[in-house]
Amino acid sequence: MTEAKDFIAFAQKLKGDEKQEAQTFLNHFFQVFGYEDVAAAGGVFEARIKSSNSSKKSTNYADCLFAPQGHSGVLIEMKGRKEKNLDKHFEQVKNYWLDMKPQEVIGPGAQKPRYAILCNFDEFIIYDELSLVDRVKMKDFAQRKSAFNFMYPDEKAPVFNCNVKEISKGVANKIGEVFKYEVVEKKESPEKVQRFLMQCILAMFSEDFGLLPDNLFTNLIRNCCIQKGDSYDELGGLFNQMANPKMADGGKYKGVPYFNGGLYSKVEPLSLDKYCCELLQEASQVDWNHVNPSIFGAMFEGTMDSKERHGFGAHFTNEIDILKIVNPCIIRPWNEKIEKADTAPKLEKLLKELSNYKVLDPACGCGNFLFVSYLALVDIELKILDKLQDLSLQSNTNKNIMERHRFSVLSTQQFFGIDILPMAVELTKVTMMLAKEIGAKKWNDHWEADPLFRIESLPLDNMDNNILCQDALLNPWPEFSVVIGNPPYQGKNNTKVEMDGAYIADVREQFPDVPGRADYCVYWFRKAHGLMKDGQRAGLVGTNTIRQNYSREGGLDYIVANGGVIIDAVSTQVWSGEAAVYVSIVNWVKGKYSGEKTLCFQEGNTVKSPFVYEHPSNITSALKSACDVKGAFALKANMAKGFCHQGQTHGHKGFLIKDLNAAKKLLNDEQNKQVLFPFLIGDRLVGTYKSQPDRYVIDFRKFDVFGAQKYKELYKIIEKSVYADKKEKADEEKIKNENTLKKNPKAKVNHDHEMALKTWWQMFRSRDVLLNILEVKSRYIACSRVTTRPIFEFISTEIHPNDALQVFPLEDDYSFGILSSKVHWEWFNARCSTLKGDPRYTSDTVFDSFPWPQKPTEKQIAEIAKYAVELRYKRREEMEQNILSLRDVYRTMETTPDNPVSKIQAKLDNAVREAYGMSADDDVLEFILKLNKKCHDREESGKEITPPGLPKFVKDPQKYITEDCVKMEE
Repeated sequence: MTEAKDFIAFAQKLKGDEKQEAQTFLNHFFQVFGYEDVAAAGGVFEARIKSSNSSKKSTNYADCLFAPQGHSGVLIEMKGRKEKNLDKHFEQVKNYWLDMKPQEVIGPGAQKPRYAILCNFDEFIIYDELSLVDRVKMKDFAQRKSAFNFMYPDEKAPVFNCNVKEISKGVANKIGEVFKYEVVEKKESPEKVQRFLMQCILAMFSEDFGLLPDNLFTNLIRNCCIQKGDSYDELGGLFNQMANPKMADGGKYKGVPYFNGGLYSKVEPLSLDKYCCELLQEASQVDWNHVNPSIFGAMFEGTMDSKERHGFGAHFTNEIDILKIVNPCIIRPWNEKIEKADTAPKLEKLLKELSNYKVLDPACGCGNFLFVSYLALVDIELKILDKLQDLSLQSNTNKNIMERHRFSVLSTQQFFGIDILPMAVELTKVTMMLAKEIGAKKWNDHWEADPLFRIESLPLDNMDNNILCQDALLNPWPEFSVVIGNPPYQGKNNTKVEMDGAYIADVREQFPDVPGRADYCVYWFRKAHGLMKDGQRAGLVGTNTIRQNYSREGGLDYIVANGGVIIDAVSTQVWSGEAAVYVSIVNWVKGKYSGEKTLCFQEGNTVKSPFVYEHPSNITSALKSACDVKGAFALKANMAKGFCHQGQTHGHKGFLIKDLNAAKKLLNDEQNKQVLFPFLIGDRLVGTYKSQPDRYVIDFRKFDVFGAQKYKELYKIIEKSVYADKKEKADEEKIKNENTLKKNPKAKVNHDHEMALKTWWQMFRSRDVLLNILEVKSRYIACSRVTTRPIFEFISTEIHPNDALQVFPLEDDYSFGILSSKVHWEWFNARCSTLKGDPRYTSDTVFDSFPWPQKPTEKQIAEIAKYAVELRYKRREEMEQNILSLRDVYRTMETTPDNPVSKIQAKLDNAVREAYGMSADDDVLEFILKLNKKCHDREESGKEITPPGLPKFVKDPQKYITEDCVKMEE
């Protein structure tokens, strides 16, 4: 291991030549952390990164890539010592990271490196997920080595000095506390406090960007803290001067320029007390060069939106997630155009096109997507100008051409946003004002050696006509070149709860072809595609159900069927912008597309879970590259006899008795056994040892209100708790419906609670058809409805299934074997609907379209039944010996495939494939989809197919019915 001080001495002796010395330098750098060199550590020099641009299949070479399995990894780009402005090369690192296909560059299962480093032999700039976290001078390397803790073989948490994410979160919380205090404690108007604080935010940014006289805001707020001034006068005077086109000739505001932008057109200062002044003073002392407006804005928006006095914004969207839309929709197509432009006139034409390019976010929130897009386009413009300068130098026309392009053609007034929340609209306006300041600094830093190109960020653009406070679904959209954003997340169930019926009716009137059960975000996809012109792109975040069922039908199915091509998508991932939200990201183009497509999905349930990357020839509307089973038909044979049911929905906790001792006492009365039953839920089935129910349910489904009173103790229990609640909800529903119909007589209203009151003593969904079937059987098959993999078990009919179970009233082992097979699991996986990230088993999407073997022999049936029995026996043996749940067993099967249960499962899977007539090379989904269509065609021609369950030709069904099942234990 090389000591840090020795590495410093070695580096200082180098000339700092990138081509000749970078690899030697990096080998010594790796030695500091205990490696022999880069190669021995598992890193590579000159890592090949193929350009994702469709116009040119070029390959770039990253100086060093270190990303072994299980390690965070780092991408390192070296520059020569003469290159003092390292920051301007971040665009190169970002493009390498975005273009990287880790499974090709590194190997199977590899992930993109978390960290990136820019280095010029004298300084390191460190990025975490493309966000700046530290700058370390070579002379300080020994003292600051902990910033590189991620380099160690047994990596440790790094210690960063300028973590942009943490700084942005911290300052947002301080200013958020001022907002909460003034609104909640001082009873000030939220709108007034919000505007005042946004004026403060822009002033603090401007102070550190050199647009205000040195430390002016900081000194003013310090005076307020020591009671040498009042914020009403000190800051109010500053904001009024910032709105004045005439600069002050003297006094404390001397040198304050005209800001315009609309933010300071209305100044209503606040007289803050010492507590709030000190919070603002702490915020002003932060280096606002290290505050990311998109992170700050999201955190501040969350704080203002929180109803709790001490509730603060907890989530923001990582920039790498925003780039999953901005890159394929904006950066990549512009880079392709730049690569194609090989003459000065073509490049000048691109600048003209850029000046007319318009970006729209129709659900802009705090403006973070617009912010990232604006800065990306600043980089695009600089890239065009750099290439133009190179070409003009070659042709000796530099001065004439470049003088025509001294000023940026890009304006914040090319960016448009829509949001229904006034707070979000105002925050987006400020975010874009800050974007202009940051963009001007980026521009001026780039042309540091040539003052001819210097531009001013002031006065700011007025964004009042660009960022609109209105409903994006019911109002026209501004003209656009590209649509990006993150529409609201309400699912179909939440939409009814969170929005009144009149509004829902208005939306559906605007979009009559979108199914009523589609998720709310689908309307943004539909409207965007309808307004897009040929060749335009759009990228939106949606709930991960956008790729399934009604939501897919209303959105992505429509897009693909009407000239849309999905070019880059994330099938499912945990969203960084909000807790416990699973999303899909879809980027598409309207019209032809010949470039490479990218599809990825996240394996796991955390933001840090790994991704799998694919590059298919086609991405379906299901956001899959494999066989798309959306066209499967529901089969009459599967639906006709009710082979698949949802369990009972009690609808009110009053029907439940969770005290098992109390339930047993009630069951001492033999009569109560007719209406009081063990009640099994999904989590108890798969998540507990022996799958025992932990509650009982009162089921009066067979009785009218008079008959129910025969069971006096049980009737009193529900009368006391259920009736009053149902009456109250029915009354509330009636009032809500009356108000809705007053607004819109055509609105669709709900009568669920009114109907529930009419039979208040009965469960909400008693499932009479199912229960009547079960009365003549001894056991039934069930699985948890919400599950990543359905685990099937036989349940005694003495136990009633809760609606968290999917129930199959089949007693035979052959049926159990078919349902438990990998064939059925793959169909489930492809067809199921979801709740957040967890797949849900439903009859209409999974079971009804799943064809059973059509011509199994009795020998094949017996083989499947035999392995089904063996599977249950071996599962039970492992569970009893090791005190395990079914979930525990199947998790072990996934992580450690070489186990006794998996071996029997494999035998069962092979037996099921043989019964279907599948060869070893047959793709399961393609085979079952073809069989589904054959079965459907047969039914349509009036012929029978083999339905679920034992085939009719089996002469002795009883030999396939064993007795094992989950029973209530004493």
